[in-house]
Amino acid sequence: MLRRTIPLIITFVVGMVLVISFFIPHKPFGTLGEDFSVFFDIISVFAFVLGGGNLVWIHGDKISKRRPGWGYSAVCLAGFAVTLVVGMLKLGNPWGIQGDVTEAGSMFDSIYMYIFTPLSSTMFALLAYYVASASYRAFRAKNLEATILLVAAFLILLGRTFTGALLTAWLPDSLAFLRIPNLANWVMMTPNLSGQRALMIGISLGIISTSLKLILGIERNYLGADNE
Repeated sequence: MLRRTIPLIITFVVGMVLVISFFIPHKPFGTLGEDFSVFFDIISVFAFVLGGGNLVWIHGDKISKRRPGWGYSAVCLAGFAVTLVVGMLKLGNPWGIQGDVTEAGSMFDSIYMYIFTPLSSTMFALLAYYVASASYRAFRAKNLEATILLVAAFLILLGRTFTGALLTAWLPDSLAFLRIPNLANWVMMTPNLSGQRALMIGISLGIISTSLKLILGIERNYLGADNE
């Protein structure tokens, strides 16, 4: 019983302290909120260790059983091990072990700049093809909503290029709002921003409701399966 009751009490106390410290930023509540943030950083360190161990376990099992794609797992583990050793020992750091891990000229900085960054750019470049394919399927004018989406996307894409500026540059200043770049900015700043704010309000309400359920002990999935 205590195995499930104690975590619920800790969650309730921490949640209430954080809520109170937000509305009463004075001692002792203000300092308690800062102290809890330090504990969160400590917990996140253990989460990183757990994530690294999980990475090694999953890919190590795949390599040992020679499952399809085990070569990629070997590359992943090799990259993880090399980056971890280089970062922890700060190899090649101009200031030695006391220098910053991201110091320019260090091996860690070189790995980030010349391996990780190009790989990230390649990944995003590949994603562009999938985005284009999804856009083609989503922007087909099958109904009124899809037509509005298609027209808005076309205006924004055209308004972000020099072609859109050239097509409507001949319009006089009295009709400047009809120029494609201005129309694109209007779409982004008015209908799009309104939709974003509505989504943010919905997300905020969802976060509040989930937080209340956690604080009050209604949501208990983080405790694992209930076999009691």
